[in-house]
Amino acid sequence: MTISFDEEKQDKKLGEFRKKEEEDLAQIVAHRNGLEYANLTLIPINMDALRLIPEKEAREAKVATTSLVGKKVKLAVTSPTNEKIPELVDGLTRKGFEVTIVVVSTASLEKAWGRYSDLSFSTESKAGAFDISSHDLSTFIEQVKTIEDVQKIIGEIIKLKKGLRISKILEIVLSGALSIKASDIHIEPEEKYVRLRYRLDGVLTNIVDFDLETYGLLLSRIKLLSGLKLNVKSEAQDGRFSIKISDGDIEIRTSILPGAYSESIVLRILNPKSIQVPLEELGIPQKLLSVILKQITRPNGMILTTGPTGSGKTTTLYAFLKKIHSPDVKIITIEDPIEYHLPGIVQTQVESEKNYTFSEGLRSTLRQDPDVIMIGEIRDNETAQIAVNSSLTGHLVFSTLHTNSAAGSFPRLIDLGVNPRIISSAINITLAQRLVRKLCPHCKQKVEMTAEEKTKIESILNSITDKNEIPAEHASRFKPVGCEKCHMTGYIGRIGIYEGILTDENINKAIEYSTSEADIQKAASTQGILTMSQDGIIKVLSGTTSLEELERVIDLK
Repeated sequence: MTISFDEEKQDKKLGEFRKKEEEDLAQIVAHRNGLEYANLTLIPINMDALRLIPEKEAREAKVATTSLVGKKVKLAVTSPTNEKIPELVDGLTRKGFEVTIVVVSTASLEKAWGRYSDLSFSTESKAGAFDISSHDLSTFIEQVKTIEDVQKIIGEIIKLKKGLRISKILEIVLSGALSIKASDIHIEPEEKYVRLRYRLDGVLTNIVDFDLETYGLLLSRIKLLSGLKLNVKSEAQDGRFSIKISDGDIEIRTSILPGAYSESIVLRILNPKSIQVPLEELGIPQKLLSVILKQITRPNGMILTTGPTGSGKTTTLYAFLKKIHSPDVKIITIEDPIEYHLPGIVQTQVESEKNYTFSEGLRSTLRQDPDVIMIGEIRDNETAQIAVNSSLTGHLVFSTLHTNSAAGSFPRLIDLGVNPRIISSAINITLAQRLVRKLCPHCKQKVEMTAEEKTKIESILNSITDKNEIPAEHASRFKPVGCEKCHMTGYIGRIGIYEGILTDENINKAIEYSTSEADIQKAASTQGILTMSQDGIIKVLSGTTSLEELERVIDLK
């Protein structure tokens, strides 16, 4: 009888046995040291995590950074007693990372090291961050004079996708947005193409249409940078990453939403410079500003600002906080999410999945002995009740409501279950605001008003109590033209239009006898504070904005 011996098959079995033996040993080491175990041959390596430690350093130390979710990073090691580990952990911790040690086999570690060859732009793209060289950004900005220039450059880059890494395409898309000071980047897939749009001064502008293949690569890249799940396509996901430029970091907030054809992407650009506008330069009319400055220095009460999403409410509240911030004042914020980090102020973020809601956060905040509390939004009965009670018990509370006018704040709180009898005692002042684009000072053109425009404007001017606030010139206004300075839009930047209602005896009586918004507005007319329509018309007559822009944002009445 002949006995056959398959050497290749036996070698394969022996190899599998040794691999299992090695993994078993790694598990034992992990268990003995109270650490996690991982088999990296069975799970993907996060490329942004891998970038945190250069290949040479990782091989010498016998480690690899393999997983990254937000600021939580996993450091894979074969030996927990490795003397180089404490130094590496300390370095990552100083950069703001929360490090978890994971024990792996040598085979797992070699797999991780093998992925270094797949890295591109390793000096430009890091975990949770995207570096754009100051030289490249400056060059891009020099090339860009109009939105058409941005459209042309991005269009040409996307056409060359086969010769470029997807990181480079993303870099160009981000640079384009930064160069024209866009606030949002929209990437919207259709059936046969994908649309890229920028929001510039509150208005969406088409940039370029591109192919679905490039979109798929961009989507994966953005998800990796933002710490989102690549395999989740049917659920909304939110994340963030930062752009590193020469003069600081710019946060990017990522929103992924499932759509009819694929996932829609919105990147919100949170530039810290945009909230560095002093309170006095937001566009608040002088009389209202004087009232606000007095109210934000009171020891207690509630100040509410209202308006739709994107109307600048957060910027206004941050301006309040920066105005009153001092070493002897404890300020705590509850936000969803934290858009900008304010030094010297305790900021917390709502996490619904962990049951950390606005109401729960507010309860916890009150145990921290604050002087001032900022609540990102009052959206339910519980939050409204706690906020009102806090304002009545020695705290100054800032918050926002989604109403159309300052007068609408009172019936809205009543709808949320707040007792009407205590509202007037709790609220110091309510504000409403919108953002309008400012006319480009380099190209705006003076034009005579039509008879219809004069009638509309005069009707609003006649309702202003203090006639000294009205500009002397009534017969003309300014219109947008367009030049290189404003990227041919006719507008540069935005400014707020405001209205406010101070809670006085007349407002108290109006609330007592009626919760009608119209009645409350009528009672407030004796205060002499401009309405948004009045403030807007004054800004039109002074050449700050155009009549068309004002009518785009509010109904003139």
